[in-house]
Amino acid sequence: MALVFRVAMQFVGILLSLLGWVLSIITTFLPHWKNLNLDLNEMENWTVGLWQTCVTQEEVGRQCKDFDSFLALPAELRISRILMFLSNGLGFLGLLVSGFGLDCLRIGERQQDVKRQLLILGGILFWTAGVTTLVPVSWVAHGTVQEFWDETIPEIVPRWEFGEALFIGWFAGFSLLLGGCLLNWAACGTHVPPASSHYAVAEMQTQCSHLENGTANPSV
Repeated sequence: MALVFRVAMQFVGILLSLLGWVLSIITTFLPHWKNLNLDLNEMENWTVGLWQTCVTQEEVGRQCKDFDSFLALPAELRISRILMFLSNGLGFLGLLVSGFGLDCLRIGERQQDVKRQLLILGGILFWTAGVTTLVPVSWVAHGTVQEFWDETIPEIVPRWEFGEALFIGWFAGFSLLLGGCLLNWAACGTHVPPASSHYAVAEMQTQCSHLENGTANPSV
C-alpha cells in the first residue's frame, strides 16, 4: 500500500505542478492584471497587463497598445516581468527534472536513490516557481489596494481594481507550491525496502499500469 500511495502522490504532484506552470504562463501574457471601469462611460473598460494596455468599447471593440519602453514602466511591472519569466523557466525545469525521477519511468529504474534526489530537486524548483509567481501578483494587488483607498485622490477619479490575471496567478502559485510539497513528500515520506529493490521496481511498473488504465491493483 505504501508503494501505491507513493506513486499516487507523485502523479497528483506532477499534475498540480503542470497545471500551475501552464497557468503561470497564461498570467504572464494576459493583459488583465488591473481593470478600470469608468462610471461616466460604462461602455468603456480599460485593462493593464505586463506587456500592454487595452481598452474595450462597445462600438469600436477591443484595442491594445504595447508598452513602448521597458525602463519607462513602473517598478512593480518591470520586476513582475522578470519574476514571471523566472517562474516560467523554473517550472519548466521542475517538470523535466521531476519527470525523470518518477517511479513510473523505466529510465534509471535500478538507481532509486538518484530518482529520489531528482524528485526532491524538482519539488524545490516548483516551490521556487510558486514563490516567484505569488510575489509579483501579490505586489501588484497590494499596490492596487493602496491606490484604491488613497484618500489624497479625489473620489471622482476612477480606481483600478483587481484583474482576472491576479486570481489566476494566485491559483497558479499555490498549485506549484502544493505540487512541489507532494513530490517532496513522496520522495522523503515513503521508502521502498532496499532488500527487495528488484521486486519493488516490478511492482512500481505494475501499479503505474493500473493507475494509467484506471483500475485497482487486484493484489491489494
